[in-house]
Amino acid sequence: MPATGELIRLMNYIDDIATTLRRISASIPAMTQEECARLGEYIRKSEPSYESVVQHLESAGKDHKEQAGK
Repeated sequence: MPATGELIRLMNYIDDIATTLRRISASIPAMTQEECARLGEYIRKSEPSYESVVQHLESAGKDHKEQAGK
């Protein structure tokens, strides 16, 4: 199945997220323990979270499979 323009755009967003996470990871050694804790808490409370979006995608994929099987 060929990728649509929207899918490619969304995949580029994921690349941007990965780049941001690499930048954060590279900064961790220069951060204090308190800064690391605060940033970790900030990321954890972020909504929608990366994990919630992945779960939503997986759920949507299952729903589409079930509907196609009917």
